[in-house]
Amino acid sequence: MATSSLRKYAAVSFTDVDITGDFWRERLDTVLKRTIPSQYKKLVEYNMIEAMKVVQPPPPLTIPRNNHNFTTQIFWDSDIGKWIEAASYALRHGPDKDIEAKIDEITELLAKAQLPDGYLNCWYIGREPENRWTNMRDNHELYNAGHMLEGAIAYFQATGKRRLLDIMEKYVDHIATMFGPDPDQKKGYCGHQEIEIALMKLYHLTGDKRRLDLCAYFINQRGAQPHYFDQEARARGDDPKNYWHKTHEYSQSHMPVREQKNVVGHAVRAFYMLTAMADLAADLGDKDLKKACETLWKDAISKKMYVTAGFGPSAHNEGFTSDYDLPNDTAYAETCATVAMIFWAQRMLNLDLDSQYADVLERGLFNGGLAGLSRDGTTYFYENRLESNGKDTRWAWHNCPCCTMNVSRLVASIGGYFYSVGKSTLAVHLYGGATGHVTVVGVKVKITETSDYPWDGKIKIKIDPEKDAKFALKLRIPAWGQKKAKAALNGKSIAVSKGLEKGYLTINRAWAKGDVVTLDIPMEARRIYANPAVRADVGKVALARGPLVYCIEQVDQKAPVSNISITAKTKLKAKRKGKLLGGTTVLEADASSLSRKQWEGSLYLDLPPVEVPAKLTAIPYYQWANRGANAMRVWINEK
Repeated sequence: MATSSLRKYAAVSFTDVDITGDFWRERLDTVLKRTIPSQYKKLVEYNMIEAMKVVQPPPPLTIPRNNHNFTTQIFWDSDIGKWIEAASYALRHGPDKDIEAKIDEITELLAKAQLPDGYLNCWYIGREPENRWTNMRDNHELYNAGHMLEGAIAYFQATGKRRLLDIMEKYVDHIATMFGPDPDQKKGYCGHQEIEIALMKLYHLTGDKRRLDLCAYFINQRGAQPHYFDQEARARGDDPKNYWHKTHEYSQSHMPVREQKNVVGHAVRAFYMLTAMADLAADLGDKDLKKACETLWKDAISKKMYVTAGFGPSAHNEGFTSDYDLPNDTAYAETCATVAMIFWAQRMLNLDLDSQYADVLERGLFNGGLAGLSRDGTTYFYENRLESNGKDTRWAWHNCPCCTMNVSRLVASIGGYFYSVGKSTLAVHLYGGATGHVTVVGVKVKITETSDYPWDGKIKIKIDPEKDAKFALKLRIPAWGQKKAKAALNGKSIAVSKGLEKGYLTINRAWAKGDVVTLDIPMEARRIYANPAVRADVGKVALARGPLVYCIEQVDQKAPVSNISITAKTKLKAKRKGKLLGGTTVLEADASSLSRKQWEGSLYLDLPPVEVPAKLTAIPYYQWANRGANAMRVWINEK
């Protein structure tokens, strides 16, 4: 498939990578053995599988309509699609005939529901067929189609079965007749971006340029005037002024995408859109679209990102408010938003291999993303606070269960984030134990990365080409480890600083079977400080080690977490604990706390509180809330 000059790298598919390291292997096994089956049980329990049968008359709603006369059942097709996608990725790592049979059963339900013209949305077919394609702003028909299409693609890639893919391609053909520039076509797009990502995946799978063109239409049409959402509202008898979100910034359709300078509105929608924009920029050679992505990236990362790579402080719009508004105890930071950012970061990374994107991708994976799934794999966080009073617990399900399957599909597809291949380059982005089977300069190459990452920074990379081949091996050195990182090729030291290009150590040579590169990236405990404009973090410090952001949880402290303080010179000690939380590395330090004895019976005094010695134990943020309800803080007082 021909590509433009902007697409310099392509991610190595999850189907070509085997996860061998303990950290991700444990998460993968949990998702396959516990998360995917338990999610299916919930799909049955909440009548979501039953809804695929499209019976008449339709049964009563499982999820009642809210004060906007809206029910999240309208999204159920998307949840089924994400479950299929997550299950398909997991099948690649561990075959499961029962799960495969369940996907085949859903496939047949969808085949039976699909209309002769290709249309396939179980809500509209079963409950209001006369209203299909009449409310793109609110009802997510294309969003549903996109997630189902992504599921079909993943299932085909994992198993070779294409019946579901054929069903979805027929639906895409129908969508292409409905939307486009011709006089008899609708000039709209979805209020919740997603199908654009799926169309790009379909294009990359099939090479069918019609899929690329449809994606480009949806992206280019967004924000055009007269505004499509206002036109369709009038057409169905609604006044656009009554739109409950009041502004089209909510769906990033307030202006054409190339003119947008700030990330606004619903965070997941924004990052899904930007993921597709980056893909389009690469395949179309669209430098203006690439520049727009870079502008919006800088805005998101420099002014709107939590230290855990969470995004969106507000529950009101599940998204952005103002610059540097990053409250900790009321943080929304939806799990889906971090997952979506990871998608976007990967696309930006493969444009020109700049490690700034990989650094954020990794931060999201190990922190804001993983926190959304419990250690046992059966409960979830929708919102990811950075400070808790002890009342936050993961839930078993949700009326809008988008984050459940989003975090499981992320973990199950982790193999697809380790490596990329360019014209004469093999790039390594992540570490943690992964074996890839790739083709570089026409030569099959097996790359074996072995490490105990993220607990240890000693990494071994073995290159085994089918025959001697000259190409560049690019190894990402995380920004936090560049100053002290060491490297060697076949035992001979390499000057890391001299070989760094945009954060990647580049080794260009003729590779032979058995060549070995070793990296030593010291994982020292370190402090992170926020821009003083972030009011919530003034006078506070966050702790980190390697890619992991840490937090203090009440169960590990004798003093209240809100009263614990350290100084800028407090020595932080890393200690591996094999039994705690299934094996983790904690940070320990001598700290201080504020005594509460003198305050008994008093709310205010004219004397300062008395400091007393305290011990601090911090755990990785993603592991919090796995030992019952606990007060927690990421940002610790520093005096």
